[in-house]
Amino acid sequence: MTTSARLAIDPFGTDIPAESARLRALGPVVPVELPGGIPAWAPTGYATLKSLILDPRISKDPRRHWSLWPEVGEHPSWAWILGWVGVVNMLSTYGSDHTRLRRLVAPSFTARRTEAMRPRVEAITAELLDALDVAHAAAPGTPVDLRAGYAHPLPMRMICELFGVPDHLVDATGTLIAAIMDTSDPSPEHGAFVQEQIGTVLPALIGYKAEHPGDDMTTELIRVRDEDGDRLSDEELLFTLLLVIGAGFETTVNLIGNAVVALLRRPEQLAAVRAGTLSWDAVVDETLRVHPSIAALPLRFAVEDVTVGGVTIPAGDAVVTTYAAANLDPAHYGDDAAEFDAMRAADDHLAFGIGVHRCIGSPLARTEALTALPALFDRFPELTLAADPATLRQVPSFIAFGWQEIPVRLGPVAGRD
Repeated sequence: MTTSARLAIDPFGTDIPAESARLRALGPVVPVELPGGIPAWAPTGYATLKSLILDPRISKDPRRHWSLWPEVGEHPSWAWILGWVGVVNMLSTYGSDHTRLRRLVAPSFTARRTEAMRPRVEAITAELLDALDVAHAAAPGTPVDLRAGYAHPLPMRMICELFGVPDHLVDATGTLIAAIMDTSDPSPEHGAFVQEQIGTVLPALIGYKAEHPGDDMTTELIRVRDEDGDRLSDEELLFTLLLVIGAGFETTVNLIGNAVVALLRRPEQLAAVRAGTLSWDAVVDETLRVHPSIAALPLRFAVEDVTVGGVTIPAGDAVVTTYAAANLDPAHYGDDAAEFDAMRAADDHLAFGIGVHRCIGSPLARTEALTALPALFDRFPELTLAADPATLRQVPSFIAFGWQEIPVRLGPVAGRD
C-alpha cells in the first residue's frame, strides 16, 4: 500500500480510543503513518497484538531489521524517533542482546526489592497529601492540579531516589522524558533538542554517581560496566538509564492520574471501592486496560514476512505495539470494551506487555498506585473534578496516554469539622 493510502496517526493523541476504533474497522493490521511520515503497521486487536509481541520473527532492533534504518538521517522530520529506536537498551535489542540487558536490570526490580520500597512510597505519599491539605486550608474550594501536585511528584521522587539522581538534575531529567514522550512536534529542532538533552543530562548523572557512589541503581549499573566491560558498554549504560528512568515515572504518573479521573467520572464505582466491595487492584487493572499509560510504542520490525490475521507484514517493515487498541478490543472484552468497569476484573490486559517483554518496573508502578489512590480518597473523600471531563486535555503524544492537567476540588478533609 502506498504512503498516501496510510492512515495518519494523530501526533497529539487527541482521542486515542476513537482512533483505535477507526483502525480496527479497517482490519486486523493496518498500514499507518507516524508523525513525520514514518510508515508502519498497526495491529488493531488483542489477539493480533499478543501474537506479534510473542512472535520471535518480530524484532526490536532497527539496526538489524528495519529496512528504512539507513534512511533515517535523510528525513529531518524523523529525528524524533531516534529517542525510541536510536538507542541501545532493552527497547531496541533482539534475541540474546535483549536477554543480556534485561538480566542486568531485572534484579533491581524484584518483588522483594519493590516491597522494601513500600515504606518510602508511603512516606512520600503522606508528605504530598499534607502539602495538598495545607494549600486547601489556605484557599478552600480553589481548584488544584492533582497531576502537578500529586500524580507526578510521587513517582518522580521515587525514581530519582532509586537511581540516585541529585537535586540539581531532577528538573532536567523530567524535561528530557517529557520531550521524548511529546510526539506532536516532528520538527528537526525538536529532535535535535531531545538528542542534545540525552547527551547532556544522562552523562551528567553517570559522572556524578561515578564520583559520589551510593546505594542506588545508577551506581549498580556503573559497577556492572566497570567490573566487566563487555557486559554493559558505555552506550548501553546511558541508554538503559534513559529507558528505566523514563518508564519508571512517566507511566506511573499517567496510571495514578487516569485512575483518579476514571473514578471521579463514575461515582458508583468509587463508592464501591471505598466500601470495600471492589478492590483497588481491580481499579488499577481496569485503568491500565482502558487507559494504558503507554497507548502505543514505536517500533518493532519484521525479521521476515509475517502473516497475521490474513495480512502479511513484509520483512523489514516497522510495527507499532498498539496497547490501547488491543485493550479496547470488543472481540476480547465484549461490546462494552471501551467502558471503564472495574467489576470486569480484566487482569489479562497488555498494558505492561507480556512474556519476556513484560515491563520489569510493573511491581513498583502497582505499589505506587495502590498506595497513592486509597490514601488520596481517604484524605479527601469529597474530592471532585473542577472541570468538565470533556475539556481535559490529553498529553501531546500518541505514545503516552494521560492528562496534561487534572483540576480538582479537594472538599472537606476527612476528620475535620
